Amino acid sequence: MTIAEAREKCKSLLAKAPRDALILCVLVLASLASFGLGYLAGREAGQGTSITLEELPTAAVAATPASGQVLASKNGTKYYLPSCSGANRISEANKVWFASAAAAAAAGYAPAANCKGL
Repeated sequence: MTIAEAREKCKSLLAKAPRDALILCVLVLASLASFGLGYLAGREAGQGTSITLEELPTAAVAATPASGQVLASKNGTKYYLPSCSGANRISEANKVWFASAAAAAAAGYAPAANCKGL
């Protein structure tokens, strides 16, 4: 088979295929090639580097006084862990700290239902 014969055979095959299908095939192949080249470039750029994750203390836990483990509001009936979202809504002037959950319960406070870990 000569080059001219191969060219004629390709032209006849392309003439039989719908034009929309050819455009779709070209778009899919171009997308795959772009993705593959981007993936390879990313792999080459990331060689020799490693990512490590460190556990960082949360702001709520770091702000906990050494003397208290749970807190409540002077005006409320529930006690919270310092990391709970309800504890963040209590103003500093109304916070009451307890050494333990048992001490808070003895003072008449109940555990907050939305605070996990109580």
